[in-house]
Amino acid sequence: MADFAYRAIDTDGRERCGRMRATDAAAATARLRARGLAVIACDTAPPRAPYARAPWAARRLSLPQLSLFTRQLATLARVSPLEEALRICAAQAGSARAQAAIARVHGAVVEGQSLARALGTGENGGDGGDFPPLYRAMVAAGEGAGQLPTILDRLAASLERQAAVRSKLLATLAYPVILAIVALLVVAALMLFVVPTIVDQFDSIGQQLPLLTRVIMGISAFATQFWWLILAAMLAAAIALRVALRREKSRLAIDGALLRLPLIGRLIRDWNAARFARTLATMVESRLPLVDGLALSVPGIANHALRRASRSLAEDVRSGSSLSAAMARAGIFPPILLHLVSSGENAGALDTMLAAAANHLEQDYDRFVTSAMALVEPAIILIMGAIVATIILSILLPILQLQQLSGV
Repeated sequence: MADFAYRAIDTDGRERCGRMRATDAAAATARLRARGLAVIACDTAPPRAPYARAPWAARRLSLPQLSLFTRQLATLARVSPLEEALRICAAQAGSARAQAAIARVHGAVVEGQSLARALGTGENGGDGGDFPPLYRAMVAAGEGAGQLPTILDRLAASLERQAAVRSKLLATLAYPVILAIVALLVVAALMLFVVPTIVDQFDSIGQQLPLLTRVIMGISAFATQFWWLILAAMLAAAIALRVALRREKSRLAIDGALLRLPLIGRLIRDWNAARFARTLATMVESRLPLVDGLALSVPGIANHALRRASRSLAEDVRSGSSLSAAMARAGIFPPILLHLVSSGENAGALDTMLAAAANHLEQDYDRFVTSAMALVEPAIILIMGAIVATIILSILLPILQLQQLSGV
């Protein structure tokens, strides 16, 4: 088998260009004519330049990239052939990473593969690709039902909603994070540069300094002398945490501990339940079998402890259990989700109730995060203000002590 580049004219008189694999040029030409194309040229194609991924690059497209591509493809697929729509999407891609990924999909479709199969084509023709299994399954369902543009519209809406929630969360967290970083830098500057200068003035006093001053001076001396050790310890802790998160056993322990935290545990549970309900609602609405939808939705749960507890859902439903009963046995889903799923099953509107549950949980999550951040900002200011006040007080106490000894 070899790659052949071709130019042809379709039945509407438009020029088509692409690549396809065939045993020889005659076989490639015959396949093109079988599609109703008038072949102008069909020659051996030069080898594709492999896309070099940096070691630190993400394996799949980012959420904004995937969302933009899906929306563009959903719009173009309604008015253009799929091959042309993919070619336009590749040309419009905002980054070389996304352009290479879409170009691979376009090449596979031109060769005669279905879109779902093409989305799973990885670098150098291998499997994997830049698109998640859930995404590919929904595209396959749309192709099988002859409703690809409709399914792509639903996928685009779901991805855009996820991107909006993530952007809002990052915007909410931005100010407290910047405030905390600036406050820490101010404290570090005081301990590394201001306090040592003041300490030099007290070396010749010959009097015992106040306890608070001695403690702050000790901390400052340690930070000044061993700052590199502090940075190394922080880096080692970050690396150890990253390694632990990549190991299933330690990740389960960490995620389980997070779920047991007051308030935060409930927030994590509700957020993951909302994502699960939103994903499953989209798949049910797209007429994908419920068992397949569960098998693909459960791996999308970010918390590994919750994911492990949810693995039995697909098997329970396959065995004849209702979804609400299977979720109740898992024991991890919020009561509002269980109630709405049960109501949806009884009314024959499971997708609608799943979407309603996701909306409710996302609104609760948004309200909680907004309220929490409103409290975090003044808390950071108060804590850092107290630390700075303590440092300043440790400097003022010896000065007051000297004034008392001199009788001023």
